[in-house]
Amino acid sequence: MKFRIKDCLLYVSFTAISVGSTFAQTTNGLNNNASLDELIQYALENKIEVKQSKIDQEIGEREIASALSGWFPQINANGSLSHFTQLPTTNINGQDIAMGQRNTSALTFQADQAIINPGLFQASKAAKYIRQQNNLSVEDTKINTVVDVSKAYYDILTSEEQINIIQENITRLQRQYTEANARYETGLVDKTDYKRAQISLNNANAELKSALEIRKYKYDYLKTLLGMNPNNGLTLSFENQNMEANVLLDTTEILNYANRVEFKQLQTLKDIQKLNTQYQKWQFLPTLGAFANYGLNYRNNSFGDLYGNNFPQSSFGISLNFPIFQGGKRTQEIRKSELQESRIEMDIENLENQIGAQYSAAMANYRANINEWRNSKENVELSEEVYNTIKLQYDAGVKTYLELMTAETDLKTSQLNYLNSLYAVLSSKLDIQKSLGTVNITN
Repeated sequence: MKFRIKDCLLYVSFTAISVGSTFAQTTNGLNNNASLDELIQYALENKIEVKQSKIDQEIGEREIASALSGWFPQINANGSLSHFTQLPTTNINGQDIAMGQRNTSALTFQADQAIINPGLFQASKAAKYIRQQNNLSVEDTKINTVVDVSKAYYDILTSEEQINIIQENITRLQRQYTEANARYETGLVDKTDYKRAQISLNNANAELKSALEIRKYKYDYLKTLLGMNPNNGLTLSFENQNMEANVLLDTTEILNYANRVEFKQLQTLKDIQKLNTQYQKWQFLPTLGAFANYGLNYRNNSFGDLYGNNFPQSSFGISLNFPIFQGGKRTQEIRKSELQESRIEMDIENLENQIGAQYSAAMANYRANINEWRNSKENVELSEEVYNTIKLQYDAGVKTYLELMTAETDLKTSQLNYLNSLYAVLSSKLDIQKSLGTVNITN
């Protein structure tokens, strides 16, 4: 059986693969025979970590609104009801005179409006940075999701092709076993050949069983990335998935640190810290506010007549609080915030070094995997040619069965190595895109 790379291995002709009864029906809104793009879209909407990051984003919006609410008038009401068992007295011209009445009640409404407040100044300016920080957190989660789902999808596709190869190998071994047994029955050879064929066939069947179990795990892992229950069904479409067509990458693209979401997060953190330094300087400013109040006052010696007469009062004005000396606390807080700025600068420098090393490692892996992939591709063609030649020679009685089995093993090994190297190339390509900050999350 001729092994055709482009027709059989790389361009999957079937449209979907179902694994067992648990994969017979897809639920939770994901279409049957889902493509890679559909999987990514589903994961971006349903993965637990993505949902959590969006909730954190919404929490951040509530925190911003809560902090900015201080600019609105703050209205409060206070009420009281008191009964004096003994009235307070005061001495007037040598005589002790009881003051007030035994029952009093009051209800006061107070409205305060901030005019100058360092904390509110900081909250107003920090809102956009906090919002940007939350958005970047969502973006970071989405990038990791796209990369992880893509790798898992290609891993499953590789497993499917590995199973196809093993099944092809079993078919060949079954035929060889039948032929070897027939030769033995006719007395042309001893039983060694067909016993070896049986051993190889048993090993191939065991290998197939292991591959099927691993495939099941890979489907379950993909479901976890998608945010699906492991008991739900999942079927995938591999139509038009030419893996070879996806391996190439522009290796001349220049690394730009500003494209990385981690770099943007640190830059945002640096902006927030600068604002905090400014806030500490604003602590030297006074706080200024306006107020207005209106009070209802009731008093009477008889509790039953307490609310018969009201003695209202009202006032308005401004309040000013000017901190003069706090033991040097404000100066120390400013210096501490400046040091924290310097530390973030070092974090950014360190991140640039890490990104550079990460990119270098990803590019080295990609180039090494590309070379391995091209070499293994050539080996597949060579081992296929060798196998076909030895098979003809074996049928003609020129080659021994051991030589045929060696060629069979070499063919299967080269095919599996080719698939593994192809997956490694695709995986390292995703790592390069992640290190460059060019992963597409707009699906």
